[in-house]
Amino acid sequence: MRLHGRHYTRREIEARVGRIEQVGGIRKMMLTEGKEAGSTVLQVRTGAGLAFDVMPEKGLDISSASFCGGSLSWQSANGDVHPAYYDDQELGWLRTASGGLLMTCGLISAGSPSKVDGRAYGLHGRAHHTPARQVVAEGWWEGDEYEMRIAGVLEETSMFGGHLRLRREIRCRLGENRVTIRDVVENAGFQASPQMMLYHVNFGYPLLTEEARIVFPDGGKVVPREADLPVEGYDRWDAPDPDYLERVYYHELPESADKRAAVTIHQPKFPVAAGSSQPIEVQLSWTTDTLPKLVQWKMPGAGLHALGLEPSNCGVEGMDIEWQRGSLVMLAPGASVGYELELTVR
Repeated sequence: MRLHGRHYTRREIEARVGRIEQVGGIRKMMLTEGKEAGSTVLQVRTGAGLAFDVMPEKGLDISSASFCGGSLSWQSANGDVHPAYYDDQELGWLRTASGGLLMTCGLISAGSPSKVDGRAYGLHGRAHHTPARQVVAEGWWEGDEYEMRIAGVLEETSMFGGHLRLRREIRCRLGENRVTIRDVVENAGFQASPQMMLYHVNFGYPLLTEEARIVFPDGGKVVPREADLPVEGYDRWDAPDPDYLERVYYHELPESADKRAAVTIHQPKFPVAAGSSQPIEVQLSWTTDTLPKLVQWKMPGAGLHALGLEPSNCGVEGMDIEWQRGSLVMLAPGASVGYELELTVR
């Protein structure tokens, strides 16, 4: 293991600590106040600077994420609201969406509210507000490496309305600033089901300042959702503006031999201690064979100062539009599909 600039064996680390959680690991906590009361937090520290909170009651999504104490992610004003307050109608999702590093949008629907075959689907689907079960949070030694894993299952079900099951695994390693998310979505029902999937990955201050650069895949095409929006400035960040209106861009990704794509945020002055800073890069990568699209949400508004990078298998106009275009992904009975994302801080 490489930790704090040196290589150690397992026994050399164990000789220096009372328990491994002294330098990193997973700790389970419970929120107790306001609308957050009852929400479980699995706090993860890699020991190398990266730390993040996994929320079992919010679909095993990742809430706050930080590096050396400085925030990487954006947090909504809602906080980590317990899903008991969730309203699945129309835009009700906006009142309980936590923000954070990751909000999963799906499993059956994602994007704008829509109505298909007489059934209404609210904004961004139910996954972010679905409590996980069979949750596992563990750490163990493999040779001289200390591995950490959080896993669980969430299901979207309704009588006569489909049955999709997601198995999620979040992995990281002590001494590394990298986290990997692997999902498998299975149609446990007996009829084909829509399967819209969008990973709403959110970044904010102080990672995002006017000095930050956002580098998208080479050779791709950028198309604004609204035709009258300018493309210029999609890769820059702006000072907070109370009058800014959100912008959404679709990125047409170039084909790659390894079937992966990545976006990198460069921040030349990231705070790592009082009065000091250093340049860092934060890279989000994902598998493009099952997540062939990238939606960008740019919202440098005052008080809602966020960048969303959203690998997906759909757009954000809603299920009805995907159906009309013939692009709605359908999952056959008994079939499954895998997704993978990775976040790395350098």
